[in-house]
Amino acid sequence: MATKAVSTNIDIGAQFERVASQFRGLDMKEPGQWPVLPKLALWLVTTAGVVALAWFLVLSAATEALETERAREPGLKDQYRNRLAQAVNLTELRKQKQQVQEYVTQLEKQLPGKADMDALLSDINQAGLGRGLQFELFKPGQVQVKDYYAELPITIKVSGRYHDIGSFAADVANLSRIVTLQNLSIGPAQTQGRADGSGLLVMEASAHTYRYLDATEVADQQAAKAKAASTGAKP
Repeated sequence: MATKAVSTNIDIGAQFERVASQFRGLDMKEPGQWPVLPKLALWLVTTAGVVALAWFLVLSAATEALETERAREPGLKDQYRNRLAQAVNLTELRKQKQQVQEYVTQLEKQLPGKADMDALLSDINQAGLGRGLQFELFKPGQVQVKDYYAELPITIKVSGRYHDIGSFAADVANLSRIVTLQNLSIGPAQTQGRADGSGLLVMEASAHTYRYLDATEVADQQAAKAKAASTGAKP
């Protein structure tokens, strides 16, 4: 039994020595001349390194993509909830849209068109005359064109009794078209810089009325804005 054990140890040692001898004195500049075992070991190490590097790169890209999608998740959930709520309330939202459109139509009807401005100015004048007021000044100013409407200021100076002036202001407010009175100033009627004792009052104000722009005017406004933007963008 002892003889067999010694023989086995000698054989294993001899095999190990033969394997180790193949790794001694290797020329790193000439790997093609290496024995089989060093070549195989080098191939295994290189393959393992390439696989590990590729796995690391692929895993890093996948991890980054996963984190990006996780960051988007809360926003997508909120978007889903909002759209779900809109889908559930679609009928009600359509009713609200129709109500808003009807309200806008009513407001547009309160804005005269270009052809209606003369009639509106006449209505303001008649409202004052109907209250027994004396117009000392009724002067439309320069039209101020906005994005979708135009504003016309009118300088007014009327004289009359207190209640008649108040009733005139109420009549203007109740016109079917939108008219606002701004910068009101009321004082006693004067003669040569002094109250004349007649009990009459003088009201000076700026009446502002508005009209919507027709399609041609809106197109002109948009063209002017586009031209101004392109001019400003040039160096």
